This record gives sequence, C-alpha cells and structure tokens, in this order.
Amino acid sequence: MAAFEYQALDEAGRTRKGVIEADSARHARALLRDQALMPTKVNVTASQSTIKRSGVSFQRKLGHLDRVLFTRQLATLIGSSLPIEAALAAVAEQAEKQHVKGLIMAIRSKVLEGHSLAVSLSDHSSSFNALYRATVTAGEQSGFLDKVLENLADYEERQFSATRNVEMAMVYPAVLLTMAVLIISGLMVYIVPDMVNVIVDTGQELPWFTTVLIGITDLMANYWWLLIIAVALSVLCIRWLLAQPRMRLRWDRMKFDMPLIQRITRSANAARYTNTLSILTRSGVPLVEAMHIASGVVSNQWLQRALTEATQRVSEGISLHISLGKVGQMPPMLLHMVAAGEQSGTLDAMLGRVADFQQSEVERVVSALVKLFEPLMLLMMGGVVLFIVMAILLPMLSMNQLV
Repeated sequence: MAAFEYQALDEAGRTRKGVIEADSARHARALLRDQALMPTKVNVTASQSTIKRSGVSFQRKLGHLDRVLFTRQLATLIGSSLPIEAALAAVAEQAEKQHVKGLIMAIRSKVLEGHSLAVSLSDHSSSFNALYRATVTAGEQSGFLDKVLENLADYEERQFSATRNVEMAMVYPAVLLTMAVLIISGLMVYIVPDMVNVIVDTGQELPWFTTVLIGITDLMANYWWLLIIAVALSVLCIRWLLAQPRMRLRWDRMKFDMPLIQRITRSANAARYTNTLSILTRSGVPLVEAMHIASGVVSNQWLQRALTEATQRVSEGISLHISLGKVGQMPPMLLHMVAAGEQSGTLDAMLGRVADFQQSEVERVVSALVKLFEPLMLLMMGGVVLFIVMAILLPMLSMNQLV
C-alpha cells in the first residue's frame, strides 16, 4: 500500500484535504467515495515522490522541530506496547502539517509491506540522517527500540535547543547591523548630497574629508545597482570557491589557526562528534561503526578526514583516546574524559558529558562575541557619523571665517 494526498468535496460542498492509504490512485478514489467524498485531486504524497521544478529535483523533508516531535511521540507510543504501524498511524494523525502527515504515512506503508522501521526510514534520507537510521537499526536488533528512541529523542531535543540558542543569540546583531546599513545608506543617498551641493557651490577649496564624502555619495547615488551586483557576485564567487574540494579543505584547515574562530570550530565539531558517538554507543552500535557515522556528522571536512584516520586506528586495536589525540584538534579535557571512560567502562556516559560541556562552551563563546559586537557596532556607526559631520562642518567653518 501507498499513501496518497487527496483533495475532495464533502456532501455540503466543502473542501477536505488529507492523506489516505490505498493500493493505487484508483483505489484511493474508491475509498473516498465510500466515505461520501467526491475526490478532485489524488496524488502520491510528496514525501514518496520527488518534486521536480525547472528540471531540478527536490524532496520535502521534516524540519528539526518536526523530527523532534515525531521521535518523542513514537518513542512514547512504542513504549506503551503499541505496534509500530499503529504508533505511526497515531503520530500521523497528530501531525498538523500535510507533508509531515504524508511522510509518516509513507513510512507506515513501507512497514506494512514487511520492512523494518530503519529500512522504511532509509527512503527519506533527507529527513533521517545516517545517525538516526543506525540508531533505529540498533534498537530493532537489540529489542529495546522504545528505550533507544527515548535516547534519540533526548539527543534531537538537545541539538534543537543548542541550534536555537545560537540562532537567537545572532538575531539581535543581525538586526542591528541591518539597521545600521540602512540608516547610513539613507544618509549618504538622500541627506548628505544636498548638504554637499551647498558647500560645492561656494567654490572654496574642499578638505579631503569632504572630497572623499562627495566621491562616496556620487558612487552610491549613481552606481548603487553596480554595488549590489558586485556584492552578489562576490558572494557567489566565494560560495563557488568553497564548493571546490581543495579550497574547502584548505579553508576548513585555516579555521583552526584563526583566533576565536578556532575555539568555536573546535568546540562545535567536538560537541557534535561526541554527542553522536554517545547516542550510538549507548544504543549498542559497535564503536568502529559509530565512529564512522559520527565522522560523517562533522561539518569541518579537514577534521572529518582526520577523524576517519582515527577510526582506522581504532579498528587496528589502538584505544579511542590515543586515536583522537593524534587528530591534534580535540580539546584536552575531551581526551582525558574519554580515557577515564575507557578505563572505567562508562565511555558512553563520559561522551555525553563531554558533548554537553563542549556545547555549553560554544554557546558561551558565541554569547561573548555577541556582547562584544554591540559596542563595536555603536563605535562603527559613531565613526561613520563623525566622518560625515567633519566633512560637512569643516567647509562651513571655513565659510564663516571668510565672512
């Protein structure tokens, strides 16, 4: 069976939308007619079929919050001894978004065909990454799917909370920077030119402040479109360069040599790696396989390559903390706690603690940078305003002296 999104008219002529399971589109229309509904549109759910626009393929996926809710609800229902297909049906019924409901029903259809939950999730890799699928696989093989899903739900919630905290911390600086650019641009385009024209009409020799200001205002007033194109091309050029494997690898390596950026990059990637490793080992995934999956979760490609080499060393019998120590960019506290975890047999718990600490470190550094950014923005705006005032005021003072 497959899941179909439908649009139909009821007996009162009102439009109804939903998702229905059927063997084919024709069967879905028949089922809708049995419910006294007149189908006007019946399509395979967007989560089951690839959406094509302008020759490019897209696939709708779950947002982070949707995935958190899905995992938590599924873990609770399976923990209540509900069969997987019934639990999926209940979660789909609770979903408010149509595409989310369609995706869950598509997974349920796959389960009803006899496939495992992990295999059913693999058809939606854009919504459920390798970490998610490997964890579910371990839960199904061990027979403790409900507990594994609970751990996975906790992990997803921590990741969502951490991401949201960083994003919220960046909102105020972004708004402040946007307002500063708009205010200064408005002054340079609409206010300053009129005042400069008055000074130029006097015919006196202008100081360099005023000459530079006239050049900037003329450029912004007459070639603003060229500036926008230049900025857009610069952004596209940078993105293209970073898309090249060699340039991206070199850039990711340079991040570990930059002040402040080094600290954020190291802590953020260490938190993501240890968090992933913790949830996988806690779910019963073998360490080498867990390291292979966790390496793929790391965003920095240079570090990802180094962690792949560490995975190879562990597979050859070298301990985890020694292998990670040879990477050269892992925080010292992480290595000490991993060593303690290996000696005491509590590696998964130690990895979880390290991940929490490293994530807190990232949030602390970002928060400090945000607080530092605010006075810097005020100083920058003050400097620009002072330059404009000096460029206008100096010629005016010269005019008064001539009089």
